[in-house]
Amino acid sequence: MIAAVIVVLEVLARIGVIARFVAPPPSEMATGLWKLLLSGRVQLAIEHTLAKIAIACSSAILVGIVVGVLIQRSRSLADAMSPFFTAYYAVPIYAFYPMMIAIFGVGEAPQIVIGFMLAVVAVIVNTINALDRIPRVLRKTAAVYGMSPVEAARRIYLPHAGPYLATGVKLAVSYSFIGVIGAEFIMSRIGIGHEIVFAYNNFDNEIMYPLILFVLLVAGTVNALFYAWEKRLLSRRSRS
Repeated sequence: MIAAVIVVLEVLARIGVIARFVAPPPSEMATGLWKLLLSGRVQLAIEHTLAKIAIACSSAILVGIVVGVLIQRSRSLADAMSPFFTAYYAVPIYAFYPMMIAIFGVGEAPQIVIGFMLAVVAVIVNTINALDRIPRVLRKTAAVYGMSPVEAARRIYLPHAGPYLATGVKLAVSYSFIGVIGAEFIMSRIGIGHEIVFAYNNFDNEIMYPLILFVLLVAGTVNALFYAWEKRLLSRRSRS
């Protein structure tokens, strides 16, 4: 499907249906990306953006799992928080950007916080969902054998809840990409989002489209790896 779309875009751009000043053929985007990476021109921007995404994502996974475990232990609290989680993604997080600047100052911290805010709730929700799906009989088994909380988590809970936790991690990666790069669009002095906006404002398609392609390739590759990990966990659980 993706290959068919790329072929169609290539043909439309080559025969002039899509003007070159609007978008070059995908093959030229790929060539432009290769040359751009070799030139080292955007290397610093890429490093800054990926570092911010890594911080936002890892923080969201760590905090999200801890908060999810704590909330799941109280059924009444989980039920009370459910409407909040449902409505969370209807709130435009970027509207809080001025407040983030007032709190954290002008710099990279507000961008990381926005990436964290977008990612953390997905981890919390999937952690609660993962723990809710552990059968009662498995909990009783852990109690009957006198397992410690750590041993029960390692031998019983994690193997069963792993695929759902992997879903939360996968979503956290996607939301971190969206949050950080989107925040760089609004206000940043360095980063992939800043480079794309700067190229757009200067009609520099030779920079803009290769960078957009780079974001798609990196996000798609990372998500594909997590998807394969999730499938592997599901397959292992079904065999056990």
